[in-house]
Amino acid sequence: MLVIGWQERVDLPLLGLTNLKAKIDTGARTSALHATDIVEFERDDAQWVRFHTRFDDDAHDTDVECPIHDRRQITNTSGVPETRVVIRTKFRIATHLWKIDLSLTERSEMKFRMIVGRTALRRHPILVDPCKRNLTTPTRPKRSKETS
Repeated sequence: MLVIGWQERVDLPLLGLTNLKAKIDTGARTSALHATDIVEFERDDAQWVRFHTRFDDDAHDTDVECPIHDRRQITNTSGVPETRVVIRTKFRIATHLWKIDLSLTERSEMKFRMIVGRTALRRHPILVDPCKRNLTTPTRPKRSKETS
């Protein structure tokens, strides 16, 4: 059983995004990723999306292109349903790696640019401790003072 906190560092390796600060939100059904400048286009007879994502906490500022997996009606944090583009990509937390669906939405006013919803966690042996955070983030060794 992997125990994680309400906030963790995660990777989206197929998108080239690593060490992202994400909120583990079991109250949210769908996971969401901050995206701006969303443009849909066709490539090799398939629907693709191009978008820009930025994570202020880690200076990630990236343009991404990937296939569109779906379009879904998703209720936003204000309770208003909206149609969003959904992509499917690899997700890594600690040493665990699996596919998740991510809806693309503008989250620049939100504290967390990525939300990991309960659908992404189901079918995996994970326990969320709501009192802890960054349980899967490797701790950095403390510097000791050198004495002479």
